[in-house]
Amino acid sequence: MELLKRKIDSYLMDWKNNPDRKPLIVKGARQVGKTESIRAFGKANYQSVIEINFVLQKKFRDIFDDGYDVDTIIKNISLLEPSWKFIPHHTLLFFDELQKCPDCATSLKSFCQDRRFDVICSGSLMGIYYEKIESNAVGFKEDYVMHSMDFEEFLWAKGYSPSQIEDIYAHMINIQPFTQLEMDVMTGIFRDFMCIGGMPEVVKMYIKNGHFGGTLKLQRQLLKDYEEDISKYAKESDKAKIIAVYNHISAFLAKENKKYQITKIAKGARNREYIGAVDWLKEAGVINVCYCLNNAELPLKGNYDADCYKIYYHDTGLLVASLDEEAQEDLRNNKNFGTYKGALYENIIGETLIKSGYDQLYFYKHDNPSLEMDFFIRNTDSLIPVEVKAKDGPTASLNHLIQWKSYPDIHWGIKFCYKNIGWNGQFFTFPYFLAFLLKRFLKENTLPK
Repeated sequence: MELLKRKIDSYLMDWKNNPDRKPLIVKGARQVGKTESIRAFGKANYQSVIEINFVLQKKFRDIFDDGYDVDTIIKNISLLEPSWKFIPHHTLLFFDELQKCPDCATSLKSFCQDRRFDVICSGSLMGIYYEKIESNAVGFKEDYVMHSMDFEEFLWAKGYSPSQIEDIYAHMINIQPFTQLEMDVMTGIFRDFMCIGGMPEVVKMYIKNGHFGGTLKLQRQLLKDYEEDISKYAKESDKAKIIAVYNHISAFLAKENKKYQITKIAKGARNREYIGAVDWLKEAGVINVCYCLNNAELPLKGNYDADCYKIYYHDTGLLVASLDEEAQEDLRNNKNFGTYKGALYENIIGETLIKSGYDQLYFYKHDNPSLEMDFFIRNTDSLIPVEVKAKDGPTASLNHLIQWKSYPDIHWGIKFCYKNIGWNGQFFTFPYFLAFLLKRFLKENTLPK
């Protein structure tokens, strides 16, 4: 199968074409496609690519022992591999699995100032390892966060062209409903995406075979791999807490309010004792954390309760893979996504928002009067509630937030469900498969005030 088209491809080309480019660190969870994309980019755009994997090629971990001068590093690499060619201005140095050699980050300042060689680093940057890398390389690198495939990349893998996706967006921007055929086809593809998720190897298997066969086994192995990574990279004193948080995600998403409660996973556990565990998983790219706003108003940052949050999988396909056998059969055979109390829908919208460039997720819950909203985003002058409906039920909370004078920053809202495009004067209704276009829509649409 051909290499999957990814959004990092165009980012890497823009990076190479920037005369002021700095060494690049590509961050992301395990097996989201970092190495494959960088390797293909290097092969297509450089006369020489020097790829060093600090996990598989341990001998290279010592190349910085004599200092961080570029010539010294190149000399030490050449001692170990004399056949490798270092052509000034035409060579890419690709340091993979950076977390196994944090001292490599210290060399980025020298490479940045020297400018003869382009440098890309990658790895599953977890916990204390990234803290050390960050401090060593500050000011002399740029970061790119890579996620598993989003729905647009999934459509590319299915064979849809950019012009076809533009046609889908034209419906959204013009508030023009889809035909029934368009709704049925795109809804079917999106439901497959919810089951499959965006992990590249899983998508490749699904595209190659044309069915779900074998994908669940591969997804469950990925879940085991993440747990092994926790054991491998987390501090000994934190491992049990991190694994406990990780293994209870789907259990809390199955509950009605979906709020993550540390007190329920260990006897006598306190929230403050587990904050580091949640942060570790978030930094590792394994989870997305959604914090409860103190008040439904701007600004968003700083206006939330750090002890009240929901946790979502970074990839909805892995959430599906974490469910029991009966749920698997129901989901894959009957497409009955509504049985899990809306958690799958919330997970996919939270995942989509993060992949679209929103760096933090927020929700809101108020008991008197009873109000609850799944997500909040913003544009330049408005706070925008986003409601996620597993079924097309009442929208009381959305209506109240828009209508009540208590929330002056909220002028209109968005509802995602399995209904066609619409605008009722208070909120937009969009089918789920349009969520990946939401940020673009907010920038380009003439929005109501």
